[in-house]
Amino acid sequence: MSLNLEQYVSEFSAQNINGEHLLQLDGSKLKALGMTSSQDRAIIKRKLKEMKASLEKARKAQEKMEKQREKLRRKEQEQLQRRSKKTDKCSSEATEGTNEQ
Repeated sequence: MSLNLEQYVSEFSAQNINGEHLLQLDGSKLKALGMTSSQDRAIIKRKLKEMKASLEKARKAQEKMEKQREKLRRKEQEQLQRRSKKTDKCSSEATEGTNEQ
């Protein structure tokens, strides 16, 4: 509707075209849905291309965030392991010092 193509809403609804299905449409499928105007198909295809690019950008950003989180988790885990080893070493040295006395 925001593209002034509301005349196709009823057919898209009747065919259960949702967002996921919409992204899979190409020119021939749009034509089969009753979109006879090549201009209208071009508008939809251009908008779909923009949407796909936006989704891909969001997906890449999400992957980047996940990688950063994983890197932080590993770094924290390494720090905990180092602290644990340091604590163990100090404990064993203290025990050895007590045994010597």
